[in-house]
Amino acid sequence: MTIIPQLAHSMGRRDEVPNQELAMNIARQNNQTAVKELVENLQHKSKDIQHDCIKVLYEIGLSRPAMIIAYLPVFLSLLQSKNNRMQWGAMIAIDHLTRHYPAAVYQALPQILETADKGSVITRDHAVFILIKLLPVKKYAADVFALLADQLRNCPANQLPMYAERAVPVVDKNHYATFRSIMLGRLAEMPTESKKKRLQKLAGKFAPSP
Repeated sequence: MTIIPQLAHSMGRRDEVPNQELAMNIARQNNQTAVKELVENLQHKSKDIQHDCIKVLYEIGLSRPAMIIAYLPVFLSLLQSKNNRMQWGAMIAIDHLTRHYPAAVYQALPQILETADKGSVITRDHAVFILIKLLPVKKYAADVFALLADQLRNCPANQLPMYAERAVPVVDKNHYATFRSIMLGRLAEMPTESKKKRLQKLAGKFAPSP
């Protein structure tokens, strides 16, 4: 049985449960043939099939990244897609690969960040998550922090507290002052009092010792 009939759209379903279950089964069975078929159908004439395939692929990548790393070039090419769902689905797949294959993802950062600057909120979210996952890798830390700082300075105000909270555990002491400066510098932009307080709390974590 091919993969296509097992996708949510083929089953007449509007929810993602069939795709999630299919991803779990493929990952559990280490079914590389199924992964290949999913990748081939990212160009299917039906956009619904395309969307289901990218969903299953990034769900596989979450639990078994080794099964999809060979298709990193395919995901990178999809960052140029005019189909927003395919673009952010590809970014999620790349995000899931980052912690396990940092060198390959680091090399693709120019393309990833160019897409983030033009893409949807979800696309940008996962590009920032990619930077946060790369930050602990010592040989990339200085370069990646500069790129992350640029994102924190320029991202939509609504997203900043979430990005910053995710970044806090991996920010090196050498970057505390810069991180704190960015948080304080954007306080006035916060759309709600609760988001402002979140930034103030984060800035407080990096206050100079008395």
